[in-house]
Amino acid sequence: MAVVGGAAAPPLILKLLLSLLLCFNYSSPTLIQAAGKWEPWEDRYPFIREASSFSSSSSSSNNGNNIKTYDYIIVGGGTAGCPLAATLSQKFSVLLLERGGVPFANANVSFMQNFHIALADTSPSSASQYFLSTDGVFNSRARVLGGGTCINAGFYTRAGPSYIKKAGWDSKLVNESYPWIEKQIVHKPNLAPWQRAVRDSLLEIGISPFNGFTYDHIYGTKVGGTIFDRFGRRHTAAELLASANPKKLDVLVHATVQKIDFDTSGKKPRAVGVIFKDENGNQHKAFLSKRKGSEIIVSSGAIGSPHILMLSGIGPKAELEKLNIPVVLDNKFVGQGMSDNPLNTIFVPTNRHVEQSLIQTVGITKEGVYIEASSGFGQSGDSIRCNHGVASAEIGQLSTIPPKQRTFEAIEAYRRSKKNIPHELFRGGFILEKIATPLSRGNISLVTTNADDNPSITFNYFSHPRDLKRCVDGIRIVEKIAKSKHFTNYTQCDKETLDKLLNMSVQANVNLIPKHTNNTQSLEQFCKDTVITIWHYHGGCHVGKVIAPDYRVLGVHRLRVIDGSTFEESPGTNPQATVMMMGRYMGVKILRERLGRAAGL
Repeated sequence: MAVVGGAAAPPLILKLLLSLLLCFNYSSPTLIQAAGKWEPWEDRYPFIREASSFSSSSSSSNNGNNIKTYDYIIVGGGTAGCPLAATLSQKFSVLLLERGGVPFANANVSFMQNFHIALADTSPSSASQYFLSTDGVFNSRARVLGGGTCINAGFYTRAGPSYIKKAGWDSKLVNESYPWIEKQIVHKPNLAPWQRAVRDSLLEIGISPFNGFTYDHIYGTKVGGTIFDRFGRRHTAAELLASANPKKLDVLVHATVQKIDFDTSGKKPRAVGVIFKDENGNQHKAFLSKRKGSEIIVSSGAIGSPHILMLSGIGPKAELEKLNIPVVLDNKFVGQGMSDNPLNTIFVPTNRHVEQSLIQTVGITKEGVYIEASSGFGQSGDSIRCNHGVASAEIGQLSTIPPKQRTFEAIEAYRRSKKNIPHELFRGGFILEKIATPLSRGNISLVTTNADDNPSITFNYFSHPRDLKRCVDGIRIVEKIAKSKHFTNYTQCDKETLDKLLNMSVQANVNLIPKHTNNTQSLEQFCKDTVITIWHYHGGCHVGKVIAPDYRVLGVHRLRVIDGSTFEESPGTNPQATVMMMGRYMGVKILRERLGRAAGL
């Protein structure tokens, strides 16, 4: 059975298919639309293969020993890795290794209606890999070609000019790289009623001016872009591979990199290849070309990149030696300085069905917080039966109980009892507040030498007092929105329904507006107790500590890191636009440095 979706699919048919597919991991072949025609994804991306198909031998090899080599090996086919690979393949041979599968045949990835199910899927084949930080906050990292663009809320917005300047990027090339992304996968949203109410309420309480629809990062209220099209179908970074040179690009899925291989015979270690495991557990080695300029580029994200560096022997010496990992380079900063933008939210119950929506409207405040919203993901029948991601009590998110008390036993007990809770109590939406630039810092440390295992991850939410103050300011803004006249028609509940909501709030783990809003201390506790993630974690491979300004790893040859692990701050209100831009930007920059004007880019 083929899934028919995208721009030409009739909305009614699409809705019927979504209903049929809900709550299932759908993985049969699918059709995609290209140039107005429907075709199997394998025809559009013939260079994507299973890792087990890899062979290191080549009859066309020019190195004299029939070993196939690549000019670039990219570890991680995610938000940065896909545009980077597509760009570099224009002139050089590229091998892109992705530990997950393809997104094209996965309905939980492809359709907005299934957003919550994809996040709550904890199976080994899921596009989302669950982890629990030592802070007690449940979190997810992508495990699929296209990375975080396959499991996020889809909001697309650029970084501000000051961020670009601070990063040391060439603004002209940046402003060429963003549109390269936007022309291929970004859309203007059809604003949902909940999003319109949030927009109008933000303006009513003074988060102004209204900047209309824009990708730009500007103080006030705006509507941003989305990677969901008008039929609710997601377009991911994996689709940027359509811009690649298919003759120079190999993409291997279910290729889990175990470590980077180094030649340590010289003054500095030199990256020479990558050892990876295929879907059957068999091990392979890919070799880097000996040509000048060839490099291995790690683009595995804020968790994956420092993790791979440490597994490869680059990191704090004492930590590596504890797990008997041969030390290639002692660098105490690898995995340090991790940060996650804390998210707190308030559930606004409604007296009617609410259309499903993910982030479309944003308030960019001068208090250092961003206001966003989602709606409708807790009220449908599938949400009563299934785990459901961002609006999910089952996985500990949006919970009124403190993070470290969110046990699996408590989650399972709630899931069993949820069926007995009146269905109408799940109707409503969420108003979200995110700290813009948290000062609290954490770290990553190894637990095992198994690349499939998550490292130990600590973010130390609200350990810096400024972050806590900003959260309090943000919750006060959210309260004003929830009480604004534009929400009046949504929230006029009768007394019986309100009583039910209050009585079930702890059992059902649904956040309500704090009762003592004039008490700063109670709001501080609310922030600490209800903190969750919006998956915008970053850091671990910072410039000047782990990498140079050109993203080359300090102390070794032929190795770079290009992704969100290099960020000191998360760009814009939501980072995916800038991470994709960074992949394109650095690809062009590398080609220009290597080829000069002959790059043609």
